[in-house]
Amino acid sequence: MEKEFIAFNLPLDFKLGTATASLQIEGGDTNNNWYRWCELKRIKDGSHCKIACDHWNRVDEDIELMKTLNCEIYRMSLEWSRIEPQKDNFNLNAINHYKEEIKKLKDSGIEPLVTLHHFSNPIWFEDMGGWSNPESIKLFERYTEYVVANLGEYVSEWITINEPNVYLYQSFIVGNWPPGEKGNIKRFLISAKNLIIAHIFSYRKIHEVRLNKGLKDTKVGVANHIRVFDPKSDFFLDRIVSKNLDKLFHKIFITGMSDGLLIPPVGRGYPLGKGKFLDFFGINYYSRDIVSFSFNINNLFAKIELKEDAKTNDLGWEIYPEGIYRIAKKYYERFKLPIYITENGIADAKDNLRLEYIYFHLYYIKKAIDEGIDIKKYFHWTLTDNFEWTEGESARFGLIEMDFKTQKRTIRKSGYFFSEIVKNKGITEEMIKKFLG
Repeated sequence: MEKEFIAFNLPLDFKLGTATASLQIEGGDTNNNWYRWCELKRIKDGSHCKIACDHWNRVDEDIELMKTLNCEIYRMSLEWSRIEPQKDNFNLNAINHYKEEIKKLKDSGIEPLVTLHHFSNPIWFEDMGGWSNPESIKLFERYTEYVVANLGEYVSEWITINEPNVYLYQSFIVGNWPPGEKGNIKRFLISAKNLIIAHIFSYRKIHEVRLNKGLKDTKVGVANHIRVFDPKSDFFLDRIVSKNLDKLFHKIFITGMSDGLLIPPVGRGYPLGKGKFLDFFGINYYSRDIVSFSFNINNLFAKIELKEDAKTNDLGWEIYPEGIYRIAKKYYERFKLPIYITENGIADAKDNLRLEYIYFHLYYIKKAIDEGIDIKKYFHWTLTDNFEWTEGESARFGLIEMDFKTQKRTIRKSGYFFSEIVKNKGITEEMIKKFLG
């Protein structure tokens, strides 16, 4: 990673904040598929999501921390299993809890971006086949309608689905996430198609419900997990497998959810007609992979490895800041939609790498903006250390350090650095000396 630091300004209308997911921070909900997964002892470090950051009971404390970090925006998700604990039975207390949280955010000058589905499912939904059940599309539309009917006057910006590619890859290809069906390509493809169609129904429903309330400033998108897949060499087979990975991991989802076009192997054509089903393009960016041809059919003929001598985070992911520029440029040229960086962060328990990570990713965002790429918002992943799915409590992504036993929150040096970036809308020479010198 580069080592030369220079001061730079970000546009005054560029907004910065943090992102979280309900299952990873709230605690207290026993009615979702991840609670059951934890009960089955499927978490690497033996931890559990039953308490996590206890955010459900500490909303006020965490909003105060956001204010200390000068957050202008906050990406949060709703827990479907709380809102609809049994099929056809909606919980007014749960939706009112979220309503109060959102009102407190807005009263604090923090604008919410609300995600409807971030990896976790109600147990009843999971047990009926989850997203591989054709009924899932209408069930999600109905959930969307209920949520927006209750929260729509407070929230203008929405994400329907978070990282559908990662969710299905982990659940049905690798099998590390519930329901843990390793190598079930059939369920992967069926669920992919249903998620794409569900997004389109949800997109339309959010606009419809808010428009019926007389609210026209609605923006709806998807949080797309996008990696850089670079071929290891110019060898044509390396380039082919790299392109194939890009299609299976990115293109089938992005094309379907943006244009409504199903492409093989998910499907063909426009099942809901041609259209535009995104108002902004969400990018979750973390890393890149180096791809080469392999004779192993079980790995789609692809070998994935790190770049030689790559600097990595605690999970072994390459730190490659230029990738955020490359991806933003690629998809802005493709869609000409405003771009939100809906997630970007680093697992770094010792906080030794996060300051440089933030600096260089924002540096490349600034480079993209200077070239006319319309990047509007940056949500750092994440506010506090949390329950990081199968990694449990061991993967530390927070600007704020979490003691999970005492629930004590301690702002890291990188958190104070981030707060000054937001305050100054950029990096000053003084900040470079103070934090990066």
